[in-house]
Amino acid sequence: MSSNYNNAAWFYDRLSRMIYGDALVKAQTHFLHYIPANANVLIAGGGTGWLLEEIAKVHPSGLHISYVEISEKMMAQARKRNVGKNIITYVNSPIEAAILSSGFDVIITPFLLDSIPPVSFDEVFRHLHQLLKPAGLWLNTDFQLTDKWWQPLLLKSMYLFFKTIGCVENVDLPLIKKHFADYGYLTIDEQTFFREFVAATIYKK
Repeated sequence: MSSNYNNAAWFYDRLSRMIYGDALVKAQTHFLHYIPANANVLIAGGGTGWLLEEIAKVHPSGLHISYVEISEKMMAQARKRNVGKNIITYVNSPIEAAILSSGFDVIITPFLLDSIPPVSFDEVFRHLHQLLKPAGLWLNTDFQLTDKWWQPLLLKSMYLFFKTIGCVENVDLPLIKKHFADYGYLTIDEQTFFREFVAATIYKK
């Protein structure tokens, strides 16, 4: 089962801005220009939906977006967003249980993979992999650990906080980049933020 941020829906965006400023927003929007016109897009774990408005600034129309979010409270906020003339299908479900047609041109996972419990990580990753068409693009944004001493401390405190309020089961960061490598993905581009603690990466299947 994917992590559920229902209990954090009312403060999640404000908390992230309080801690990280605009770094997480910049990371999630950095590669949106890679989305092709008229693409079939899957957003898995999109939260409160502000990303839909940012995508509409790049593509005001022409996109078909499947927006999958497990938290009904966050989904309620996402439905109120200005999405331009893009066609949005809202799916209130954990991504691994969502009934979707394969063949997406683009998959976007904004801070989803780092919150998937270890017991279901392989299942979720494989499911997303199968939904992406050959040569499709996968835009992933997640935390990462480099050589800075403060990063493990901040990461652990985040996991413990969200675990305490019932949002996640994780206490450690999954081996995200290793999974992309194991599945044969090519790294097209990458940009780091917040002193390399956040990585926005675009992969090609």
